[in-house]
Amino acid sequence: MGKRKPLEGIRILDFTQVWAGPYCTMLFALYGAEVIKVESAKRPDNSRLFSVTLAIRYESKDESPLFNTLNLNKLDITLDLSKPRAVELAKETARHCDVVAENFRPGVMKRLGLDYDSLREVKPDIIYLSSSSRGGTGPEWDYAGYAPIFAALGGLSYITGNPEGIPSMITGRTDLIVGTSSLLAIMAALVYRRKEGIGQYIDVSSSEAITALLGDTFMDYAMNGRNRKRQGNRDDVMVPHACYRCKGEDKWISIAVAGDAEWQAFCSAIGNPEWTRESRFSDALLRKEHEADLDKFVSEWAEKRTVEEALRTLQAAGVAAMPSQSSEDLFNDPHLRQRGAFRETDHPVMGRQNIVGLPWRLSGVVDEPIRPAPLFGKDNAYVFGELLGMPPEEIEALKRDGVIY
Repeated sequence: MGKRKPLEGIRILDFTQVWAGPYCTMLFALYGAEVIKVESAKRPDNSRLFSVTLAIRYESKDESPLFNTLNLNKLDITLDLSKPRAVELAKETARHCDVVAENFRPGVMKRLGLDYDSLREVKPDIIYLSSSSRGGTGPEWDYAGYAPIFAALGGLSYITGNPEGIPSMITGRTDLIVGTSSLLAIMAALVYRRKEGIGQYIDVSSSEAITALLGDTFMDYAMNGRNRKRQGNRDDVMVPHACYRCKGEDKWISIAVAGDAEWQAFCSAIGNPEWTRESRFSDALLRKEHEADLDKFVSEWAEKRTVEEALRTLQAAGVAAMPSQSSEDLFNDPHLRQRGAFRETDHPVMGRQNIVGLPWRLSGVVDEPIRPAPLFGKDNAYVFGELLGMPPEEIEALKRDGVIY
């Protein structure tokens, strides 16, 4: 087993806030990059103080499970960037970094004197990621936005929901898509710099990151003029294709059947009841035409079985079927537990915390304990003292002056 993590030696100065940006930089931190998060008492990361998903406000800056989940393995410094000396310290720190990442509204970092052009003067080969709602150019470059806006502008909300319903309001999960897209962009820039010695400015549009994943939907309109509508759990081709209620409270099995061979396997698995031999279900086109009636039969079959019974029956025949899992189901799933999908950290304030690990494994990487998110300003002494070489008395003076704050 290797002794070094893949991204050891990479250092990131992280100005990102809330979900999308912190998730991106955390992925780097989990694979060995040194990520230095920048906050201030005037403007701490919002997720330290409030959880949108749980509607909880936190009394201190060090008791948010959400912040912990999004900032594992990072360091944390505090600078009041409204003060010129704090901006100088941020620039000096950037000089020691490979990457700078920020997701403020376009124009904020330029007003602070910490935009790409300013940092390139102190670190010519810096890689600078700027993530915003609509990107840094175009007529809507300065529009504000959060995850539901990214999903709406990106085209995902419009096609998500029931046919008779309104577009869905998709929340924070969209941010994680944007964060992963940002990760790929930074990795590409790091590879390019290694080959060519040149840094990059990376302009990420969060809404475009969503649009990029709607390939078939967008191309269907571009090539055929068809404007995709909301269709609930149904698919353009596969049938049956839905979530079916099983025995128990709020228990569901998701079933997807593609083509005649899988249909025959499905029929055989459920015992070839008489309705499966009706002519209206004899081929894929007819099954699609009579999908509502077919769903009723499949629902009647599923309702008589537990999720586990339905799962074993269909999977044994090679039919794509899986439980529609709640958070409780996921947390206790023995398969995920065996794979180490969930980990624990010892947070100095909140105590033992359950966290979600990475969804991929690298065979040559040592599986080390994951550090909790940093306490507010925990690493000021390391960054300003060891990395920048400032004497303790100067650091203390800057604290008294509210520069390190």
